[in-house]
Amino acid sequence: MEVYTTGFTKKTASQFFGSLKQVGIKRLVDVRLNNSSQLAGFAKKDDLPYFLNEICHIEYVYEPLLAPTQDMLDAYKKEKGNWSDYERRFLALMRERRVEENISPKLFEMPTVLLCSEATAEHCHRRLVVEYLHEKWGNIEIIHL
Repeated sequence: MEVYTTGFTKKTASQFFGSLKQVGIKRLVDVRLNNSSQLAGFAKKDDLPYFLNEICHIEYVYEPLLAPTQDMLDAYKKEKGNWSDYERRFLALMRERRVEENISPKLFEMPTVLLCSEATAEHCHRRLVVEYLHEKWGNIEIIHL
């Protein structure tokens, strides 16, 4: 199965929704911890499902099990922690939550994209999520938009 990842930061609404339409996404899984901030603009939790449906006919799913904890996020962002510590802690959290058992592969049975805020996947937990699931389930082609 193909699982895409994307962020909304540094993208216009046209770029964001256009890229989802172009690759044929049918479901967006929001893996952000904080998804209601005014800084999220068009990607705020209360607005995004409407835009996705109206513009692209994409289903919206919020999955907090795939989000970091506030403590982890603060240590990395606010306290300027290093990426390798964040990555280690986040992967330990995924193992602790047993996401491979508590998230069904059926969530990804249609063209699906994981959403977070970071502009690129390199230093974003959405990449860690999809790589972790690939390691546990196999059969996942990872595509970063």
